[in-house]
Amino acid sequence: MNPHEQEPLSPLLEMRGIEKTFPGVKALAGVDLKVHGGEVLALLGENGAGKSTLMKVLGGAHQPNCGTISIDGVETSFPTPHASQKAGISIIYQEFNLIPAMTVRENLFLGRESTVGSFVRRRDESAQARALFERMGVDINPEALCRDLSVSQQQVVEIAKALSQEARILVLDEPSAALTNAEVERLFEIIRDLKNRGLGLIYISHRLEEVFEIADRVSVLRDGAHVGSANIDELNRDKLIAMMVGRELTEEFPPRDVERGEPLLEVEHLSRGDLVRNVSFTLHRGEILGLTGLMGAGRTETARLIFGADARDSGTIKLKGRELKIEHPRDAIAARIGLLTEDRKTQGLILKHSVRENFGLPNLDRYSSGGFVKRSEESAEFGLYVDRLRIKIPHSEQPAAHLSGGNQQKVVLAKWLARNCDVLIFDEPTRGIDVGAKHEIYQLMNELAAEGKGILMISSELPEVLGMSDRILVMHNGEIVGEIDDVPSASQEQILELAMGQTASV
Repeated sequence: MNPHEQEPLSPLLEMRGIEKTFPGVKALAGVDLKVHGGEVLALLGENGAGKSTLMKVLGGAHQPNCGTISIDGVETSFPTPHASQKAGISIIYQEFNLIPAMTVRENLFLGRESTVGSFVRRRDESAQARALFERMGVDINPEALCRDLSVSQQQVVEIAKALSQEARILVLDEPSAALTNAEVERLFEIIRDLKNRGLGLIYISHRLEEVFEIADRVSVLRDGAHVGSANIDELNRDKLIAMMVGRELTEEFPPRDVERGEPLLEVEHLSRGDLVRNVSFTLHRGEILGLTGLMGAGRTETARLIFGADARDSGTIKLKGRELKIEHPRDAIAARIGLLTEDRKTQGLILKHSVRENFGLPNLDRYSSGGFVKRSEESAEFGLYVDRLRIKIPHSEQPAAHLSGGNQQKVVLAKWLARNCDVLIFDEPTRGIDVGAKHEIYQLMNELAAEGKGILMISSELPEVLGMSDRILVMHNGEIVGEIDDVPSASQEQILELAMGQTASV
Protein backbone atom coordinates (compact mmCIF):
# COMPACT_ATOMS: atom_id res chain seq x y z
CA MET A 1 0.00 0.00 0.00
CA ASN A 2 1.20 3.48 -0.83
CA PRO A 3 2.08 5.18 2.50
CA HIS A 4 0.22 8.31 1.32
CA GLU A 5 -3.13 6.56 0.90
CA GLN A 6 -3.76 5.96 4.59
CA GLU A 7 -1.42 7.34 7.19
CA PRO A 8 -0.69 4.96 10.08
CA LEU A 9 -1.73 6.15 13.55
CA SER A 10 1.86 6.03 14.76
CA PRO A 11 4.77 6.95 12.47
CA LEU A 12 7.86 4.80 12.79
CA LEU A 13 9.73 7.96 13.86
CA GLU A 14 8.35 11.28 15.06
CA MET A 15 10.39 14.28 16.23
CA ARG A 16 8.37 17.16 17.70
CA GLY A 17 9.41 20.69 18.65
CA ILE A 18 13.15 19.93 18.54
CA GLU A 19 15.21 22.91 19.64
CA LYS A 20 18.99 23.09 19.84
CA THR A 21 21.03 26.11 20.82
CA PHE A 22 24.78 26.57 20.66
CA PRO A 23 26.58 29.61 22.09
CA GLY A 24 25.18 32.55 20.14
CA VAL A 25 23.35 30.37 17.60
CA LYS A 26 19.88 28.83 17.56
CA ALA A 27 20.50 25.88 15.24
CA LEU A 28 17.03 24.33 15.52
CA ALA A 29 13.84 26.20 16.32
CA GLY A 30 10.99 23.81 17.11
CA VAL A 31 11.52 21.36 14.25
CA ASP A 32 8.97 18.62 13.50
CA LEU A 33 9.74 15.54 11.42
CA LYS A 34 8.05 12.18 10.90
CA VAL A 35 8.96 9.07 8.95
CA HIS A 36 6.76 6.05 8.25
CA GLY A 37 7.91 2.52 7.69
CA GLY A 38 8.22 1.74 3.98
CA GLU A 39 8.85 5.30 2.81
CA VAL A 40 11.75 7.48 1.74
CA LEU A 41 11.64 10.97 3.25
CA ALA A 42 13.91 13.53 1.59
CA LEU A 43 15.25 16.06 4.13
CA LEU A 44 16.20 19.22 2.28
CA GLY A 45 17.47 22.70 2.98
CA GLU A 46 20.32 25.05 2.22
CA ASN A 47 23.69 24.61 3.89
CA GLY A 48 23.27 25.76 7.48
CA ALA A 49 19.52 25.08 7.49
CA GLY A 50 19.86 22.63 10.40
CA LYS A 51 19.74 19.24 8.67
CA SER A 52 23.00 17.94 10.14
CA THR A 53 22.16 19.22 13.63
CA LEU A 54 18.75 17.53 13.52
CA MET A 55 20.32 14.22 12.46
CA LYS A 56 22.93 14.51 15.23
CA VAL A 57 20.08 14.91 17.71
CA LEU A 58 18.46 11.80 16.23
CA GLY A 59 21.80 9.98 16.39
CA GLY A 60 22.44 10.86 20.04
CA ALA A 61 25.48 13.04 19.28
CA HIS A 62 23.62 16.22 20.40
CA GLN A 63 21.07 16.58 23.17
CA PRO A 64 18.11 18.84 22.32
CA ASN A 65 17.25 21.76 24.58
CA CYS A 66 13.62 20.75 24.26
CA GLY A 67 11.34 18.60 22.13
CA THR A 68 10.44 14.92 21.97
CA ILE A 69 11.42 11.86 19.94
CA SER A 70 9.06 8.90 19.57
CA ILE A 71 9.61 5.47 18.03
CA ASP A 72 6.42 3.57 17.16
CA GLY A 73 4.47 6.12 19.19
CA VAL A 74 6.55 5.58 22.34
CA GLU A 75 8.47 8.64 23.55
CA THR A 76 12.16 8.00 24.11
CA SER A 77 15.50 9.80 24.33
CA PHE A 78 19.00 9.15 23.06
CA PRO A 79 21.63 10.28 25.60
CA THR A 80 24.38 8.57 23.56
CA PRO A 81 24.93 7.38 19.97
CA HIS A 82 24.81 3.82 21.29
CA ALA A 83 21.29 4.42 22.64
CA SER A 84 20.20 5.64 19.19
CA GLN A 85 21.70 2.59 17.48
CA LYS A 86 20.05 0.30 20.03
CA ALA A 87 16.69 1.86 19.09
CA GLY A 88 17.27 0.83 15.46
CA ILE A 89 18.60 4.10 14.04
CA SER A 90 21.64 4.12 11.76
CA ILE A 91 23.16 7.21 10.14
CA ILE A 92 25.53 6.89 7.20
CA TYR A 93 27.49 10.12 6.84
CA GLN A 94 29.40 11.35 3.78
CA GLU A 95 32.64 10.47 5.57
CA PHE A 96 32.28 6.74 6.13
CA ASN A 97 32.84 5.27 9.57
CA LEU A 98 35.03 2.40 8.38
CA ILE A 99 38.56 1.41 9.41
CA PRO A 100 40.47 1.17 6.10
CA ALA A 101 43.12 -1.30 7.32
CA MET A 102 40.51 -3.80 8.54
CA THR A 103 38.56 -6.29 6.42
CA VAL A 104 34.95 -5.87 5.42
CA ARG A 105 33.97 -8.62 7.87
CA GLU A 106 35.90 -7.03 10.73
CA ASN A 107 34.24 -3.66 10.08
CA LEU A 108 30.79 -5.24 9.94
CA PHE A 109 31.10 -6.93 13.31
CA LEU A 110 33.44 -4.53 15.12
CA GLY A 111 32.44 -4.50 18.78
CA ARG A 112 29.94 -7.33 18.18
CA GLU A 113 32.33 -10.14 17.29
CA SER A 114 31.07 -13.73 17.25
CA THR A 115 33.44 -15.53 19.61
CA VAL A 116 34.12 -18.86 21.24
CA GLY A 117 36.20 -18.22 24.32
CA SER A 118 38.76 -15.67 23.17
CA PHE A 119 38.61 -16.70 19.49
CA VAL A 120 36.58 -14.96 16.80
CA ARG A 121 34.40 -17.27 14.74
CA ARG A 122 35.53 -15.85 11.41
CA ARG A 123 33.74 -18.47 9.32
CA ASP A 124 30.40 -17.66 10.94
CA GLU A 125 30.94 -13.90 10.51
CA SER A 126 31.97 -14.37 6.88
CA ALA A 127 28.84 -16.43 6.18
CA GLN A 128 26.66 -13.73 7.77
CA ALA A 129 28.41 -11.06 5.72
CA ARG A 130 27.90 -12.97 2.47
CA ALA A 131 24.22 -13.45 3.34
CA LEU A 132 23.83 -9.69 3.91
CA PHE A 133 25.46 -8.84 0.59
CA GLU A 134 23.41 -11.47 -1.23
CA ARG A 135 20.27 -9.94 0.26
CA MET A 136 21.39 -6.58 -1.14
CA GLY A 137 22.21 -8.07 -4.54
CA VAL A 138 25.94 -7.24 -4.46
CA ASP A 139 29.11 -9.32 -4.51
CA ILE A 140 31.73 -8.11 -2.03
CA ASN A 141 34.47 -10.30 -0.54
CA PRO A 142 34.12 -10.19 3.28
CA GLU A 143 37.88 -10.67 3.62
CA ALA A 144 38.80 -7.74 1.39
CA LEU A 145 40.39 -4.72 3.08
CA CYS A 146 38.06 -1.72 3.15
CA ARG A 147 40.79 0.54 1.77
CA ASP A 148 40.80 -1.56 -1.41
CA LEU A 149 37.07 -1.05 -2.05
CA SER A 150 35.52 1.57 -4.31
CA VAL A 151 33.49 4.38 -2.75
CA SER A 152 30.24 2.72 -3.76
CA GLN A 153 31.36 -0.62 -2.26
CA GLN A 154 32.29 1.10 1.01
CA GLN A 155 28.84 2.64 1.06
CA VAL A 156 27.27 -0.80 0.63
CA VAL A 157 29.37 -2.05 3.55
CA GLU A 158 28.02 0.80 5.69
CA ILE A 159 24.44 -0.11 4.74
CA ALA A 160 25.15 -3.80 5.43
CA LYS A 161 26.55 -2.85 8.83
CA ALA A 162 23.32 -1.00 9.60
CA LEU A 163 21.24 -4.01 8.54
CA SER A 164 23.36 -6.37 10.63
CA GLN A 165 22.49 -4.19 13.63
CA GLU A 166 18.79 -4.56 12.71
CA ALA A 167 18.35 -0.89 11.85
CA ARG A 168 14.75 0.15 11.21
CA ILE A 169 15.47 3.81 10.40
CA LEU A 170 18.33 4.53 7.98
CA VAL A 171 19.67 8.04 7.34
CA LEU A 172 21.72 8.58 4.17
CA ASP A 173 23.61 11.90 4.13
CA GLU A 174 24.59 12.98 0.58
CA PRO A 175 25.03 9.33 -0.41
CA SER A 176 25.59 9.99 -4.12
CA ALA A 177 28.21 12.73 -3.84
CA ALA A 178 31.12 10.57 -5.07
CA LEU A 179 29.22 7.96 -7.11
CA THR A 180 28.96 7.46 -10.86
CA ASN A 181 25.52 7.47 -12.51
CA ALA A 182 25.52 3.66 -12.67
CA GLU A 183 26.47 3.44 -8.99
CA VAL A 184 23.68 5.85 -8.06
CA GLU A 185 21.17 3.64 -9.86
CA ARG A 186 22.47 0.60 -7.95
CA LEU A 187 22.15 2.54 -4.69
CA PHE A 188 18.55 3.41 -5.58
CA GLU A 189 17.80 -0.27 -6.19
CA ILE A 190 19.07 -1.05 -2.68
CA ILE A 191 17.04 1.82 -1.19
CA ARG A 192 13.86 0.63 -2.91
CA ASP A 193 14.46 -2.89 -1.61
CA LEU A 194 14.95 -1.61 1.95
CA LYS A 195 11.80 0.49 1.61
CA ASN A 196 9.84 -2.57 0.48
CA ARG A 197 11.13 -4.41 3.57
CA GLY A 198 9.48 -1.77 5.76
CA LEU A 199 12.46 0.40 6.73
CA GLY A 200 12.02 4.14 7.09
CA LEU A 201 14.68 6.05 5.17
CA ILE A 202 15.76 9.68 5.44
CA TYR A 203 17.57 10.83 2.30
CA ILE A 204 19.61 14.07 2.47
CA SER A 205 20.78 15.50 -0.85
CA HIS A 206 21.29 18.72 -2.78
CA ARG A 207 20.61 16.91 -6.07
CA LEU A 208 16.95 17.62 -6.69
CA GLU A 209 16.68 15.26 -9.65
CA GLU A 210 17.52 12.40 -7.28
CA VAL A 211 14.91 13.56 -4.79
CA PHE A 212 12.17 13.38 -7.42
CA GLU A 213 13.34 9.91 -8.44
CA ILE A 214 13.67 8.23 -5.02
CA ALA A 215 11.61 10.14 -2.42
CA ASP A 216 7.97 9.62 -1.37
CA ARG A 217 7.77 12.76 0.76
CA VAL A 218 9.86 15.87 1.34
CA SER A 219 10.51 17.88 4.51
CA VAL A 220 12.27 21.23 4.16
CA LEU A 221 14.25 23.14 6.79
CA ARG A 222 15.24 26.79 6.48
CA ASP A 223 17.24 28.75 9.06
CA GLY A 224 16.75 26.03 11.67
CA ALA A 225 12.97 25.85 11.26
CA HIS A 226 10.64 23.39 9.55
CA VAL A 227 8.99 25.29 6.71
CA GLY A 228 6.91 22.49 5.27
CA SER A 229 6.42 18.88 4.21
CA ALA A 230 4.66 17.51 1.15
CA ASN A 231 4.25 14.40 -0.95
CA ILE A 232 6.70 14.43 -3.83
CA ASP A 233 3.90 14.27 -6.41
CA GLU A 234 2.54 17.58 -5.06
CA LEU A 235 5.76 19.43 -5.92
CA ASN A 236 7.80 20.49 -8.92
CA ARG A 237 11.38 21.71 -9.04
CA ASP A 238 10.46 25.41 -8.83
CA LYS A 239 8.16 24.93 -5.82
CA LEU A 240 10.80 22.90 -4.02
CA ILE A 241 13.51 25.49 -4.63
CA ALA A 242 11.20 28.26 -3.40
CA MET A 243 10.56 26.31 -0.17
CA MET A 244 14.29 25.84 0.38
CA VAL A 245 15.54 29.35 -0.29
CA GLY A 246 12.45 31.35 0.69
CA ARG A 247 12.17 33.00 -2.70
CA GLU A 248 11.73 32.06 -6.33
CA LEU A 249 14.86 31.66 -8.44
CA THR A 250 13.48 32.95 -11.70
CA GLU A 251 16.50 31.58 -13.56
CA GLU A 252 18.27 28.55 -12.11
CA PHE A 253 21.13 29.32 -14.52
CA PRO A 254 21.33 33.12 -14.79
CA PRO A 255 21.52 34.40 -18.38
CA ARG A 256 24.72 35.90 -19.72
CA ASP A 257 25.46 37.77 -22.91
CA VAL A 258 29.24 38.09 -23.31
CA GLU A 259 31.15 38.37 -26.56
CA ARG A 260 33.86 35.71 -26.78
CA GLY A 261 37.27 37.36 -26.99
CA GLU A 262 40.66 36.33 -28.29
CA PRO A 263 42.29 33.00 -27.36
CA LEU A 264 43.53 33.08 -23.76
CA LEU A 265 44.64 29.57 -22.79
CA GLU A 266 45.86 27.13 -25.46
CA VAL A 267 46.51 23.51 -24.50
CA GLU A 268 48.16 21.32 -27.13
CA HIS A 269 48.74 17.55 -27.07
CA LEU A 270 48.70 17.28 -23.27
CA SER A 271 49.41 13.72 -22.10
CA ARG A 272 50.12 11.73 -18.95
CA GLY A 273 50.19 7.95 -19.39
CA ASP A 274 46.73 6.53 -20.04
CA LEU A 275 45.03 9.10 -17.79
CA VAL A 276 45.27 12.02 -20.23
CA ARG A 277 45.92 11.35 -23.88
CA ASN A 278 46.70 14.02 -26.47
CA VAL A 279 44.28 16.62 -25.09
CA SER A 280 44.09 19.88 -27.03
CA PHE A 281 41.69 22.82 -26.69
CA THR A 282 41.52 26.62 -26.62
CA LEU A 283 39.84 28.75 -23.95
CA HIS A 284 38.90 32.30 -24.95
CA ARG A 285 38.46 35.46 -22.94
CA GLY A 286 34.93 35.86 -21.65
CA GLU A 287 34.15 32.19 -22.19
CA ILE A 288 32.89 29.44 -19.89
CA LEU A 289 34.14 26.22 -21.43
CA GLY A 290 32.47 23.11 -20.02
CA LEU A 291 34.53 19.94 -19.65
CA THR A 292 32.55 16.81 -18.82
CA GLY A 293 32.60 13.02 -19.01
CA LEU A 294 32.06 10.03 -16.78
CA MET A 295 34.06 9.55 -13.59
CA GLY A 296 37.60 8.44 -14.51
CA ALA A 297 37.45 10.04 -17.96
CA GLY A 298 40.46 12.25 -17.21
CA ARG A 299 38.82 15.61 -16.48
CA THR A 300 40.40 16.32 -13.08
CA GLU A 301 43.70 14.84 -14.26
CA THR A 302 43.71 17.35 -17.14
CA ALA A 303 43.14 20.23 -14.72
CA ARG A 304 45.97 19.04 -12.48
CA LEU A 305 48.38 18.92 -15.43
CA ILE A 306 47.49 22.48 -16.45
CA PHE A 307 47.96 23.65 -12.86
CA GLY A 308 51.27 21.82 -12.40
CA ALA A 309 50.00 19.56 -9.62
CA ASP A 310 51.06 16.52 -11.69
CA ALA A 311 53.93 16.20 -14.17
CA ARG A 312 52.94 15.85 -17.81
CA ASP A 313 54.63 13.46 -20.21
CA SER A 314 54.21 15.80 -23.15
CA GLY A 315 52.28 18.79 -24.40
CA THR A 316 52.43 22.57 -24.29
CA ILE A 317 50.42 25.20 -22.42
CA LYS A 318 50.21 28.74 -23.75
CA LEU A 319 48.72 31.81 -22.09
CA LYS A 320 48.07 34.87 -24.28
CA GLY A 321 50.20 33.25 -26.98
CA ARG A 322 53.23 32.73 -24.74
CA GLU A 323 54.31 29.20 -23.86
CA LEU A 324 54.42 28.56 -20.12
CA LYS A 325 56.85 26.36 -18.25
CA ILE A 326 54.59 24.92 -15.55
CA GLU A 327 56.29 22.33 -13.38
CA HIS A 328 54.69 23.21 -10.04
CA PRO A 329 51.47 24.92 -8.88
CA ARG A 330 53.51 27.98 -7.93
CA ASP A 331 54.36 28.37 -11.64
CA ALA A 332 50.66 28.33 -12.55
CA ILE A 333 49.85 30.78 -9.75
CA ALA A 334 52.59 33.13 -10.97
CA ALA A 335 51.06 32.94 -14.46
CA ARG A 336 47.67 33.92 -12.94
CA ILE A 337 45.99 30.55 -13.32
CA GLY A 338 43.78 29.45 -10.41
CA LEU A 339 42.31 26.04 -9.60
CA LEU A 340 39.24 25.45 -7.46
CA THR A 341 39.81 21.79 -6.69
CA GLU A 342 37.21 19.03 -6.82
CA ASP A 343 37.68 18.27 -3.11
CA ARG A 344 37.79 21.64 -1.36
CA LYS A 345 38.04 20.06 2.09
CA THR A 346 41.32 18.20 1.49
CA GLN A 347 42.88 20.11 -1.42
CA GLY A 348 41.36 23.58 -1.44
CA LEU A 349 41.47 24.48 2.24
CA ILE A 350 43.40 23.81 5.43
CA LEU A 351 40.36 23.21 7.59
CA LYS A 352 42.02 23.84 10.95
CA HIS A 353 43.28 27.24 9.84
CA SER A 354 41.19 30.39 9.88
CA VAL A 355 39.40 31.62 6.79
CA ARG A 356 41.75 34.63 6.76
CA GLU A 357 44.80 32.37 6.70
CA ASN A 358 43.31 30.24 3.92
CA PHE A 359 42.56 33.35 1.91
CA GLY A 360 46.12 34.58 2.34
CA LEU A 361 48.01 31.39 1.44
CA PRO A 362 48.46 32.00 -2.32
CA ASN A 363 48.89 35.73 -1.68
CA LEU A 364 51.63 35.72 0.96
CA ASP A 365 54.02 37.53 -1.39
CA ARG A 366 51.69 40.54 -1.11
CA TYR A 367 50.85 40.30 2.59
CA SER A 368 54.26 39.50 4.06
CA SER A 369 57.48 41.33 4.67
CA GLY A 370 60.68 40.14 6.31
CA GLY A 371 59.13 36.76 7.08
CA PHE A 372 56.12 38.28 8.89
CA VAL A 373 52.53 38.37 7.66
CA LYS A 374 50.89 41.77 7.67
CA ARG A 375 47.61 40.57 9.14
CA SER A 376 45.88 43.94 9.04
CA GLU A 377 46.34 44.21 5.27
CA GLU A 378 45.37 40.58 4.78
CA SER A 379 42.23 41.00 6.90
CA ALA A 380 41.27 44.26 5.19
CA GLU A 381 41.39 42.76 1.70
CA PHE A 382 39.67 39.57 2.82
CA GLY A 383 36.87 41.73 4.20
CA LEU A 384 36.28 43.15 0.73
CA TYR A 385 35.73 39.65 -0.66
CA VAL A 386 33.54 38.67 2.28
CA ASP A 387 31.23 41.51 1.25
CA ARG A 388 31.48 40.89 -2.50
CA LEU A 389 30.87 37.13 -2.28
CA ARG A 390 28.46 37.34 0.66
CA ILE A 391 30.50 34.90 2.71
CA LYS A 392 28.65 34.12 5.94
CA ILE A 393 31.18 34.08 8.79
CA PRO A 394 31.09 35.54 12.32
CA HIS A 395 34.70 36.79 12.00
CA SER A 396 37.81 36.26 9.88
CA GLU A 397 39.44 33.97 12.46
CA GLN A 398 36.68 31.37 12.11
CA PRO A 399 38.21 27.95 11.28
CA ALA A 400 37.37 26.94 7.72
CA ALA A 401 36.09 23.57 9.00
CA HIS A 402 33.11 25.31 10.65
CA LEU A 403 31.76 26.81 7.42
CA SER A 404 29.02 25.37 5.23
CA GLY A 405 30.02 23.89 1.88
CA GLY A 406 28.89 26.95 -0.04
CA ASN A 407 30.84 29.36 2.17
CA GLN A 408 33.94 27.15 2.02
CA GLN A 409 33.76 27.30 -1.76
CA LYS A 410 33.48 31.08 -1.63
CA VAL A 411 36.62 31.32 0.54
CA VAL A 412 38.52 29.23 -2.02
CA LEU A 413 37.21 31.47 -4.76
CA ALA A 414 38.17 34.63 -2.85
CA LYS A 415 41.83 33.65 -2.62
CA TRP A 416 42.02 33.21 -6.41
CA LEU A 417 40.14 36.41 -7.12
CA ALA A 418 42.69 38.22 -4.96
CA ARG A 419 45.40 36.94 -7.36
CA ASN A 420 43.45 38.54 -10.24
CA CYS A 421 43.71 35.29 -12.20
CA ASP A 422 43.16 35.40 -15.95
CA VAL A 423 42.20 31.72 -16.08
CA LEU A 424 40.07 29.99 -13.45
CA ILE A 425 39.55 26.23 -13.46
CA PHE A 426 36.40 25.26 -11.54
CA ASP A 427 36.44 21.51 -10.80
CA GLU A 428 32.91 20.47 -9.69
CA PRO A 429 32.16 24.05 -8.50
CA THR A 430 28.81 23.27 -6.89
CA ARG A 431 29.28 19.75 -5.51
CA GLY A 432 27.61 19.48 -2.10
CA ILE A 433 26.27 23.04 -2.31
CA ASP A 434 22.62 24.00 -1.91
CA VAL A 435 20.56 25.59 -4.68
CA GLY A 436 20.76 29.12 -3.26
CA ALA A 437 24.56 29.07 -3.01
CA LYS A 438 24.76 27.44 -6.45
CA HIS A 439 22.89 30.38 -7.95
CA GLU A 440 25.34 32.80 -6.34
CA ILE A 441 28.32 30.83 -7.71
CA TYR A 442 26.77 30.84 -11.19
CA GLN A 443 26.19 34.59 -11.06
CA LEU A 444 29.79 35.14 -10.00
CA MET A 445 31.09 32.96 -12.84
CA ASN A 446 29.09 35.08 -15.27
CA GLU A 447 30.51 38.26 -13.76
CA LEU A 448 34.08 36.92 -14.10
CA ALA A 449 33.48 35.99 -17.72
CA ALA A 450 32.08 39.49 -18.35
CA GLU A 451 35.35 40.89 -16.94
CA GLY A 452 37.27 38.96 -19.60
CA LYS A 453 38.37 36.01 -17.53
CA GLY A 454 38.46 32.54 -19.08
CA ILE A 455 36.71 29.80 -17.09
CA LEU A 456 37.20 26.07 -17.57
CA MET A 457 34.29 24.41 -15.75
CA ILE A 458 34.55 20.70 -15.00
CA SER A 459 31.24 19.19 -13.94
CA SER A 460 29.44 15.86 -13.69
CA GLU A 461 26.03 17.54 -13.47
CA LEU A 462 24.76 17.67 -17.04
CA PRO A 463 22.05 20.32 -16.39
CA GLU A 464 24.83 22.54 -15.01
CA VAL A 465 27.06 21.85 -18.02
CA LEU A 466 24.25 22.69 -20.44
CA GLY A 467 23.03 25.66 -18.41
CA MET A 468 26.38 27.42 -17.91
CA SER A 469 28.68 26.53 -20.82
CA ASP A 470 29.33 28.46 -24.02
CA ARG A 471 31.00 25.37 -25.49
CA ILE A 472 31.28 21.81 -24.17
CA LEU A 473 34.16 19.35 -24.42
CA VAL A 474 33.42 15.71 -23.64
CA MET A 475 36.11 13.29 -22.45
CA HIS A 476 36.21 9.50 -22.58
CA ASN A 477 39.09 7.26 -21.56
CA GLY A 478 41.54 10.16 -21.26
CA GLU A 479 40.70 11.76 -24.61
CA ILE A 480 38.48 14.56 -25.83
CA VAL A 481 35.98 12.70 -28.00
CA GLY A 482 33.60 15.51 -28.86
CA GLU A 483 33.05 19.26 -28.89
CA ILE A 484 29.59 20.83 -28.78
CA ASP A 485 29.41 24.39 -30.11
CA ASP A 486 25.63 24.76 -30.34
CA VAL A 487 24.93 24.31 -26.64
CA PRO A 488 21.29 25.55 -26.65
CA SER A 489 20.42 22.74 -29.06
CA ALA A 490 22.36 20.04 -27.19
CA SER A 491 20.83 17.41 -24.91
CA GLN A 492 21.95 15.35 -21.94
CA GLU A 493 21.54 12.21 -24.07
CA GLN A 494 23.91 13.60 -26.67
CA ILE A 495 26.57 14.30 -24.05
CA LEU A 496 26.13 10.86 -22.45
CA GLU A 497 26.57 9.13 -25.81
CA LEU A 498 29.88 10.90 -26.27
CA ALA A 499 30.93 10.29 -22.65
CA MET A 500 30.35 6.54 -23.11
CA GLY A 501 32.48 6.48 -26.26
CA GLN A 502 29.56 6.32 -28.66
CA THR A 503 29.18 8.49 -31.73
CA ALA A 504 26.88 11.46 -31.60
CA SER A 505 26.28 14.48 -33.82
CA VAL A 506 27.84 17.66 -32.47
